[in-house]
Amino acid sequence: MTDVSPADPNGATPTEQPAGPGFRILAQFVRDLSVENPRAPDSLRIDGKPQIDMGVELNATGRPDGLFEVDLKLSVKASLESASVFHVELLYGGLFQVTGVAEADMEAMLLVECPRYLFPYAREIISRATADAGFYPPFMVDPIDFAGIYIARQQQQAQQGGAA
Repeated sequence: MTDVSPADPNGATPTEQPAGPGFRILAQFVRDLSVENPRAPDSLRIDGKPQIDMGVELNATGRPDGLFEVDLKLSVKASLESASVFHVELLYGGLFQVTGVAEADMEAMLLVECPRYLFPYAREIISRATADAGFYPPFMVDPIDFAGIYIARQQQQAQQGGAA
């Protein structure tokens, strides 16, 4: 008989957690939700495909208790022939505990990984809001490349820093 478990040749006991980066979602919440359907009920019987404009904003802040709040703001405007069909704005937040992440990687963790976990819930809220406003089929937000947004933002900041 040996003192090392056959499942772990390094000798770690099953109760030990691997040391490395990680985070926990402690809470998720709707901070603000606005649904406008200004031309109802006429907007529910439109002919043609409306033009969709979508905006994405991300914000992360540290708290005194060591946790982080991450906000994902999605704004969706649909218009047809310059007339508003609907406008939905959602500010969806999460409270995260982040451990084992180097200071240099913290911003990417908060603005890429955390929003990835919030997004499916925010997407569902917008879908339900447009369905509840009477639109069929409900509006489904396409997947968002948060890493691409983060990289573009970093490049934009680098260009502005170089120009200054």
